Amino acid sequence: MLDPELVKKVRQIQITTSHAVNADFAGQYESTFKGRGMEFEEVREYVPGDDVRTIDWNVTARAGRPYIKQYVEERELTVMLAVDLSASGAFGTTGRLKNELAAELCAVLAFAAIRNNDKVGLILFTDRIERFIPPKKGSRHVLRLIRDLLCFEAPHRATRVGEALDFVARVTRKRATVFVVSDFLADDFVEPMSRVNRRHDVIAVSVQDPAELALPRVGLVEWADAETGQVRLVDTSSAAFRRRYAARQAQRMARLEGTLRSIGVDCINVRTDRPYIQDLVKFFHMRRRRF
Repeated sequence: MLDPELVKKVRQIQITTSHAVNADFAGQYESTFKGRGMEFEEVREYVPGDDVRTIDWNVTARAGRPYIKQYVEERELTVMLAVDLSASGAFGTTGRLKNELAAELCAVLAFAAIRNNDKVGLILFTDRIERFIPPKKGSRHVLRLIRDLLCFEAPHRATRVGEALDFVARVTRKRATVFVVSDFLADDFVEPMSRVNRRHDVIAVSVQDPAELALPRVGLVEWADAETGQVRLVDTSSAAFRRRYAARQAQRMARLEGTLRSIGVDCINVRTDRPYIQDLVKFFHMRRRRF
């Protein structure tokens, strides 16, 4: 039997995301992601004016006259949500955790997908694959995804984004749009993400909390690494320390964006202290201008 508190959370996210995924938002989703690929439909006899690059030489040789391959634009999309559930996601200073933001954002993407008759799948990972839900359609399926995003307690704490990407490559044969949702504190993802992006459309979603980017002035603080358990004492009252920290974090984010750009992967930056819908809409507009 489901915990009543969990049911309440799932219902709250369903209501929130249903309002977010209005007709305009769904239309932007469709125009951004539809028609990215072509799938084979049939062969037919060549007629003057056809593109000679579409000639099917095997059929042509057997028939003794030219035939071409005919393709149709793919209308059904497969969306894979690969979500990092490592221990660093259980952090937040603005009223919600990074994991909670990730769950709500994934719910919006999932509801937008099923509204357009697309399939949605889910991969939950830490330094290994924790759970895999194959792509399906329908509201009941999306509610199951949301429930797992909210209630699944990963038994492991570390992160290996590359492991999740390798898993995507193994289980997703048909071209898909893959959202990798993480804080990207690990840097093992570059080669596998580049490889997966050659077959699929990979989009990185970077989830951050403002306190990770610029420390507040709160005096002496015990600073614990959520994934290793290592603890150190830091003095946040030191302006020089806060400046150095902010500079390092700015460099980290710039390095992440530069790395993703170099392998042709788009990035959506979301934060726990601001509305993520605006970030999604901004991303949709950018993609439509490019394509």
